[in-house]
Amino acid sequence: MSQRTLAAILAVPLLLGLLVVVATQPLPYVTYRPGPTVDILGAPKGEEIVEVEGAETYRDSGELHLTTIYVDQPQDRIRLDQLMRAWIDPERAVYPYDAVYGPDDTDESNDAESFVQMVSSQDAAVATALKELGYDVEPKTEVLYVEEDLPADGVLKVRDILLEVDGKEIDSAQDVVDAVDGATQGQPVEFRIRRQGQVLTKRVTPREVDGDTRIGITPGPGFVFPFEVSVDVGDDIGGPSAGLMFSLAIYDTLTPGSLTGGEVVAGSGTIDAEGRAGPIGGVQQKIAGAAAAGAKLFLVAADNCSDTTGIDTEDLRLVRVETMHDAVEAITTWVDDPDAALPTCEDES
Repeated sequence: MSQRTLAAILAVPLLLGLLVVVATQPLPYVTYRPGPTVDILGAPKGEEIVEVEGAETYRDSGELHLTTIYVDQPQDRIRLDQLMRAWIDPERAVYPYDAVYGPDDTDESNDAESFVQMVSSQDAAVATALKELGYDVEPKTEVLYVEEDLPADGVLKVRDILLEVDGKEIDSAQDVVDAVDGATQGQPVEFRIRRQGQVLTKRVTPREVDGDTRIGITPGPGFVFPFEVSVDVGDDIGGPSAGLMFSLAIYDTLTPGSLTGGEVVAGSGTIDAEGRAGPIGGVQQKIAGAAAAGAKLFLVAADNCSDTTGIDTEDLRLVRVETMHDAVEAITTWVDDPDAALPTCEDES
């Protein structure tokens, strides 16, 4: 047996071993794939997603779908075979891990951030829809998240409006942070809050956690509304990307007739309290999900237009919007005339 033949024989198991290692080792990538859509005007299990107390509502035909994607979590381990499947599938996308997550992100921290974004998104959507209808909305600071097993757990609740802290009026989330940071060791911080129309006083004693004085809440922008509006899509959906569709569903619920003319309309985009639509991630996967759900019209935030290049949408029309008002006008125009000219990403380019 020659030395070359012997070397080749010895190299085979080494090569196989290397392939096994490469195939099983986690790789620094994140994959996106289409997720389910949810009709926000619907009533799964007999319970309306949009609930209103204190104003007349109108339940008509038609559907407004938020769109979702499946995204690998920070602590998921993506193998080579999974990566190859995502690369081959035209409805999936692959991104470098660092483009999606930070070095300190965990599944738990990602879930908490997603929850905060969802609460903030829903409140901004309510504010936008009510302003579109001519209602006054008062900006305030509210509780966006309460962390388990920290002092505020069981004392303060998500969406508590924070009015005063230790007798001082709260103008911003920073006022809350400053009050907690400056609290005397072992002494409670007193909050005056509004919860479901009632003004209450709550006391929370801060605790030192990893060198920081904390009570375990995330304060942020909130609002006092003229009546109660809630949106419940369950705990499985988080993040801010359904804000635009939330605002449209609330608007439709509070106005006579069907905004969509009985058709299925989908879309994605963040919303702020001024009604501006913002870009989101995974728009190509969300368009694919909307098409699969039978949507005829898809609303794209203007800043996402560059992400729609080359997408084959077949019977699904893409409409560029910059505000919630734009979206209402586009849908109304389309319902009156399905062939009407509507703003598109091609117009922008």
